Amino acid sequence: MKLTTRIAIGLLLCSVVVPFLSAKEHEKSGFHPLYNGKNLKGWKTEGNWIPQEDGVLAIKPRPGEEGWRRFDSYLWTRHKYDDFVLSLEYKHPEGGNSGVFVRVKDRKDPVDTGIEVQILDSHGDEEPLGPHDCGGVIGTQGPSKNMAKPAGQWNHMVITCKGNRMKVKLNGEQIINLDLSESAVKDRPLKGYIGLQDHGLPLWFRNIKLKEL
Repeated sequence: MKLTTRIAIGLLLCSVVVPFLSAKEHEKSGFHPLYNGKNLKGWKTEGNWIPQEDGVLAIKPRPGEEGWRRFDSYLWTRHKYDDFVLSLEYKHPEGGNSGVFVRVKDRKDPVDTGIEVQILDSHGDEEPLGPHDCGGVIGTQGPSKNMAKPAGQWNHMVITCKGNRMKVKLNGEQIINLDLSESAVKDRPLKGYIGLQDHGLPLWFRNIKLKEL
């Protein structure tokens, strides 16, 4: 067998084996998938969320579906969670806008009964950033650093909630470290639903995983 052929086979095996091992290690660390990569089992929504190939979940708003107040169109977990680490990836087109809701008491009123971490096309915006920029906690705290990638690229967001402490990492950098008891959302419950916002704009998610603490 030629050396070049051996190298090619070796690279192919690495591309197959490494992701498998990483997923296995991820599961051992306590994470479990919230999205199974096939259908919306475990979730509740009236929106147009389309499972695609390779475990990607897409928002494809139907004609006339605009704006962010269509709360039934958000993608909601059927169970409530209190202390957890939520890990997910997302990408959006130019002008993208969405959000990740946590600890929502009432799915019909998530803005006033839960906490939202913003997803926005904020790449390249000057710092300091505010609560409505990407990675900020809406109405509460802006990200300490602009870690949003350009439109069309995958971003990795990790949200940790433990008691009154909330942390957000975006693309490997911690950008939020918030004491909820001293914040504008101190009245929100410490246990609730997790939701992904349908803002009436296209968006894609993948690798949605949760570790309960």
